[in-house]
Parts: sequence; C-alpha cells; structure tokens
Amino acid sequence: MDWVPAVVVFLVGIGLWQGLTTLFDVETFLLPKPSEIAQAFWEDKATLWDYGLYTFKEAAGGFVLGSSLGILTALVLARFRTVGLALMPFAVAANAVPIIAFAPITNNWFGLLNPFSKMAIAAVLCFFPVMVNTLRGLTSVNPRAIELMRSYAAGNASVFRHVRIPSSLPFMFTGLKVAAVLSMIGAIVGEYFGGPTNALGVSILNDTQLFNFPRAWAGIALASAFGIAFYGAVALAERLTTSWHPSTRGFRGE
Repeated sequence: MDWVPAVVVFLVGIGLWQGLTTLFDVETFLLPKPSEIAQAFWEDKATLWDYGLYTFKEAAGGFVLGSSLGILTALVLARFRTVGLALMPFAVAANAVPIIAFAPITNNWFGLLNPFSKMAIAAVLCFFPVMVNTLRGLTSVNPRAIELMRSYAAGNASVFRHVRIPSSLPFMFTGLKVAAVLSMIGAIVGEYFGGPTNALGVSILNDTQLFNFPRAWAGIALASAFGIAFYGAVALAERLTTSWHPSTRGFRGE
C-alpha cells in the first residue's frame, strides 16, 4: 500500500487545480482546468492514444539502445580502470551539453521523419545515468568478496560474473528507472523539431500553435502516463531480478 499516499496527494493536487482555476477564472491559454483536459482527451482519445504509442515506441527504442550501450561501456570501464579514469571527464562534459542541441543534428543525420532520429535523442539521455550508476555498482563491491574469489583462484571473468555484476544490479536499475522517464522526454523533445504528424510531440506543438490548449495538455498528460508506466515496468523488473538483495527486503547490511 505504499502507493496510497501518492494517490492521495495526486487527487488533492487535481482538486486544488480545478478549484483554484475555477475560483480565479484562469484563462485557458494560461492553465486549462483538469476537467477541460479530460474532456479534450475523451473526445479524441483514439487519435491521441495512437500518437502516444508511436512516440512510446521511439522512447522504448532509445531506452534499449542507450541503456545497452551504457551497461557495456560501464563493464569496459570497470575492467580497465585507467581507461575509465581517462574517459570519465569527457563523459561528464558530453552529458553537460543540453539535449535540445542534439535534436536538430540527429534530424539531419537520420532524416526528419525517421524514428531513429528521435531514438538517438532518447538514447543519449539514457546512456549517461545507466553508465554512471552501473559503473558505480561494479566498482563498489566489498573488497572481502573479491579477496575470497581470488583465494579460490578465480579470474577476472569469474569475479565479474559472480561478484561485480550481481552486486551492481541495484545500482544499474536505479539508472534504468531514471532512463525510463528520460527516454520519453527525449522522444518528445526530438519531435518538437519535426517529425510525422502522428507523433505525440508534433501533435502537442501543433495544438499549442492552434491555441487548442486543453488538447495540448491532454497530450502532455498522456506522455507523463506513458513515462510513469515505463518506470513502473522497470521497477517491477528490478523487484523480480533483485529479490535476493538486502536492499529489496527493507534491510541494510553492514
């Protein structure tokens, strides 16, 4: 029942939003009422849902690509520490570049209507949190566990397979949960710079330009719902995969 407080806060927030916008007669272009947003979604739910699925596929593709590269890079950097120390400053510098700067570039590389141009944006956003968290997990292993493996004449491959990788899973899933939300943001941002008309980001942009703000907010809410659902799926995978780890049993080891 850990979700109950969040649901209560959400419902209270929606109620305050509806009440305050009605009380102060807030203009729709500033902030539509939740009832207007819900009505706009209901009236065009089939179209918005199709648009959302299209953008979610782009986000999921970027998530898989960026997360896979992030995990592989972390494995290499953990194995070759000197290389990791040399490359980490460049990774931090690349991560500091605003993601909005990449969107026009990837559209030129892969084509404005090519879904891979948006997947590339999502992949860039997903890569760094997954890589950094996985690398931290791989390098934060209890030294006594490494010494025990060495006492049994275990090689580097065995140490990684039996100690480092299992120990890094909670860290890795922390990065994956962050990446799940960022992937949807990346896909939407990429679509703001152009894309097919059946993309959710393009739809939101067109609705704002046509002053159809309730429908634009309905698209934003749908994008948020997909992001939350994606996060929940990764969290469920974490629970199933790391059920053996003390952190998932509400207990901290020494």
